[in-house]
Amino acid sequence: MSKKKSFVIRIDPDTFNALEKWAADEFRSTNGQIEYLLDQSLKKAKRNLKPKKD
Repeated sequence: MSKKKSFVIRIDPDTFNALEKWAADEFRSTNGQIEYLLDQSLKKAKRNLKPKKD
């Protein structure tokens, strides 16, 4: 099982509400949605550090 690092993030309430709704629309948790968006942004910027699976 992969380890995940925990940290506190402060988000504007309106932004959080928008993320929460978006996550629900895509059947993800809010945390899962944030992880997904960060991962997509890293890939787009070619900064994804996850090794590619064969």
